[in-house]
Amino acid sequence: MRITGTPDGRLRITNLHEVLDLGHLRFPWATEEDGVETGAGELDVPRVAAGDSVELDLTRSAGDAETWLTVRAVLATDEPWAAAGHEIAWGQVRLAPRPRPAAALAGGAVALDRVRGLLTEVAGIAVDGPRLDAWRAPTDNDRIPRDSAADAWRAVGLHRLRHRLVDVRDETGGTVVRTRTAPAALDAAFVSTMRWSPLDGGGLLLDVSVQPEGEWPGPIPRLGLVWSLPAELGAVTWFGGGPGEAYPDTHRAARIGRFTSTVEGLQTPYVMPQENGRRAGVRWAELTGAGGGLRIEALPAHDDDPETFGLTVRRWTTADLDAARHPADLVPGNRVHLTVDLAHRGVGTASCGPDVLPHHELHAAPASLRLALTPA
Repeated sequence: MRITGTPDGRLRITNLHEVLDLGHLRFPWATEEDGVETGAGELDVPRVAAGDSVELDLTRSAGDAETWLTVRAVLATDEPWAAAGHEIAWGQVRLAPRPRPAAALAGGAVALDRVRGLLTEVAGIAVDGPRLDAWRAPTDNDRIPRDSAADAWRAVGLHRLRHRLVDVRDETGGTVVRTRTAPAALDAAFVSTMRWSPLDGGGLLLDVSVQPEGEWPGPIPRLGLVWSLPAELGAVTWFGGGPGEAYPDTHRAARIGRFTSTVEGLQTPYVMPQENGRRAGVRWAELTGAGGGLRIEALPAHDDDPETFGLTVRRWTTADLDAARHPADLVPGNRVHLTVDLAHRGVGTASCGPDVLPHHELHAAPASLRLALTPA
């Protein structure tokens, strides 16, 4: 069963059964604006024969929010192997794109540690960061094969990046921080430029651009911004891919919607601790506690700007995760650690099959992202 949109704006349902038609299924649908349901019903789908397809008309939204249609194929009656309502397949079509929001700039200073070039407060919340990171705790697929990706990353020194503040300067409407991030024994580096501007309502606008410098010897696992936040921010709500973890080559199972979890619930408890728990295609995320919280939203300023980011939230650092050998080794600390990905390598199947496909590899290349940090 495959449920997709067509290039001319219709809904296509394809029957991939070898014998059965679609008479044993129902097709409930729902529309959501910014992850909030605005309509629901059931499609009248004919008994499509095995191997055939049907196309249905769609009503496009003219609203002021990103709108998605989700169609599910579920059992119409009980079967010996599953009850009525059991989901067989699902698909999504975006009915209206995300509006391009404008940031309302305001005057005022940015709470910045000018010695380290790191933010110390936003929206009344004590933060520390962001620092650029190019490392992830290797997965089984990264480290099991001979001459593995993880071995190459460690040989380069990606697990022990060093950060050197180049300069901090005040400009009209904001503060610009430039930092050089590099492995200790490598000539290659990333130079990040972060421009902070105050927003109305107590928030901040961050424009970050990253430029590689020198000859990088091979692919890297990620390019992300790492923050440390108060431990009480233990609830996470996001609009994007979910509900489970997703990486560039494993995101087909992630639906676009609004999801909520605890920080603990975002973790995937692999027997051998490793990179896990990333959410993909995130438009915005809110980390909240009893006293409020922080909202992080991607704000594309131009048509070619990214409008989403990858999200990881943990109660331990990537170094802690890398060092752990059993789940019991992962002990929550007194901070929450947030990573906002500009880019991320796929995970592949190298422990039992091929490594990451070439188009899911990640090489050192220019990257940029615009984020609004506001009270949740």
